[in-house]
Amino acid sequence: MTSHDASGAPVISIEDLAVSYQTRKGQVNAVRNVTCHIEKGEAFGLVGESGCGKSTVAFSIVNSLGRNGHIDAGRIVFQGSDLVGRREAELQQLRGSQISMVYQDPMQALNPCLRIGEQLSEVLTVHQKMRAAAARARCLEMLKRVYMPDPELIMRRYPHQLSGGQQQRVIIAMALLNNPALLIMDEPTTALDVTVEAAVLDLIDELRRELQTAILYISHNLGVVARVCSRVGIMYSGEMVERAPVAEVFAAPLHPYTAGLLRCIPQLGASKESSYLTPIRGQVPRLDRLPSGCLFEPRCDMARDRCRAERPTVREVRPGHVVRCHFADELAAGGLPHPKAPEFTAPARAASAAPLLKLDSVRTYYEQESTSLLSLVGLGRKRHVRAVDGVSLELPKGATLGIVGESGCGKSTLARTIVGLEAPTSGRLEFLGVDISSPASQRAFEITKELQMVFQNPDSTLNPSFPVGYQISRPLRRMKKVPAAKVHAEVVRLLRAVKLDESYYHRQPRQLSGGQKQRVAIARAIATYPELVICDEPVSALDVSVQASILNLLLEVQREYGTALAFISHDLSVVRFFSDYVAVMYLGKVCEIGPAEAIYAPPYHPYTEALLSAVPVADPDADQKRIRLEGTVPSALNPPTGCHFHTRCPRKLGAICEREEPPEQDAGNGHRIYCHIALAELRRVEPVFTVAGRRGSRA
Repeated sequence: MTSHDASGAPVISIEDLAVSYQTRKGQVNAVRNVTCHIEKGEAFGLVGESGCGKSTVAFSIVNSLGRNGHIDAGRIVFQGSDLVGRREAELQQLRGSQISMVYQDPMQALNPCLRIGEQLSEVLTVHQKMRAAAARARCLEMLKRVYMPDPELIMRRYPHQLSGGQQQRVIIAMALLNNPALLIMDEPTTALDVTVEAAVLDLIDELRRELQTAILYISHNLGVVARVCSRVGIMYSGEMVERAPVAEVFAAPLHPYTAGLLRCIPQLGASKESSYLTPIRGQVPRLDRLPSGCLFEPRCDMARDRCRAERPTVREVRPGHVVRCHFADELAAGGLPHPKAPEFTAPARAASAAPLLKLDSVRTYYEQESTSLLSLVGLGRKRHVRAVDGVSLELPKGATLGIVGESGCGKSTLARTIVGLEAPTSGRLEFLGVDISSPASQRAFEITKELQMVFQNPDSTLNPSFPVGYQISRPLRRMKKVPAAKVHAEVVRLLRAVKLDESYYHRQPRQLSGGQKQRVAIARAIATYPELVICDEPVSALDVSVQASILNLLLEVQREYGTALAFISHDLSVVRFFSDYVAVMYLGKVCEIGPAEAIYAPPYHPYTEALLSAVPVADPDADQKRIRLEGTVPSALNPPTGCHFHTRCPRKLGAICEREEPPEQDAGNGHRIYCHIALAELRRVEPVFTVAGRRGSRA
């Protein structure tokens, strides 16, 4: 069925690849001496921080480097033929038939002006000269293979009418239509919900085995790599510093950079009382200012004089395990210990009698505009999107509440309602004992300064026209927290608190990386030492090292100032590490809430259990229960009757779930589950994880 090379040779072999870009400042060597190969039916992971050269390697394969990019040296042998120097017409034919690519953002590959059916069929009519009817039948078959619901309807829709997960499945189907020998996937699941991500990763693995496709999988998520790849290459500053089987890299990394990446990942069973993330200090060096010795030396806690003077070469330390490090042999023998994590005392969980924040049956509905004739004459029935639908919870002073759930479950709307950017339809919100049910513009000034928010995208809140120092100083001046003469010194202190030096005071936002912008946003949010900071997905798009730094920073702020935090995320391992309490939301309602340690062990709500089973775990030895939810989250405009989750629940009891709202069940210690299934039965559910012979959720 496939067109792969049957000779036994690798589908693709990259040998000593070197790539450069011509810039205004001269030539920049983006990739140097990269070597790897991918066998038929194998998934090879490419991992590293942003700017390490992962995507450049991928684009080199099909010569999509742009006008200023050029392959300087090396070979790219695809099915026995060298691609370097091939004519554009030949490469274009290969890109359509033998090599396919799936991008992080599916809208980069979808034409917003054409229906999905037209775009899919074009792949077959152009490259295989297939007739329209046969192409359409083949497209429907492939959409079914990627588990697309109602493929006939999907074929008639435009890209904007599909969810992110559906768009990504369309791109995967499009990439597989010609049964490519090589599939390149560049961060294909970064922007997806954990449940959709799990389904896409299952699909990738299934298609790899069924079609024997070779896959190059690029990601900064080591948990994803552990799930789908058999071998992995670690990129740093344009070089491959380690290449080995996945199990070996996770069990015993032989390069300090690889070990550093693994220490940045929150483990699903770890809490802030029991562990501390150890971020890699510093940043990836600029390509035009590379160190003279080992490129990782300025950030390496194990560096020696030889590292500063001499560039290491690649060598095989174990069979199939190659490393670019002077002291890899000592690492293999256990001679170089990992750096000791700094002393850290997690903030004590507050036991205040009066909660800092209290929500009682809060609802936030949006009126749905209608263009029907009846509505135009005032006779139509008003419809509402029930974004938040009766949420009740409490947050003690100085504690952290994690809020998790899929896109569309109401997490961000709840946060915006609390901070006053959305007005609640009904219910009561109390903060510091004061009713804050009114919008932010109508709240007392003293309340506003005690309640701040950090958004997922700092670009949406940082003004590109003003320097960093001015933007941090503005709330200080407006709220008169410090005397005017001391504002500059206070801004510098805040910059240092978020691990940025005084030089950043006069920098413009465009001069900062994504992680630096997020640190500035956090500095501005904590400038007035608020009682509560709401963080809406503040680390989801960041590299693991920057993510670790920001999580540690927020914990340090909480420890020093007693700040309470509401932390919204779809990454349950981050939430477990960071939170004292966790609320699981589904379609506007809280379906489970309680102390973090209780949420991550049985008894689970069936939805919580499914979320946990979908988390990519950075441990190849983890035995993880497989529970996949069918279908998508129903519309909040017309939610299901009874239990909102019954349309997707793998443990549905029957008609009672469809008729009646689930009762509140007290599992003890403040742990509440809203489900018709009896607690005794939920307690008998097997844990989602079993690791190294231990049952439970990665204790």
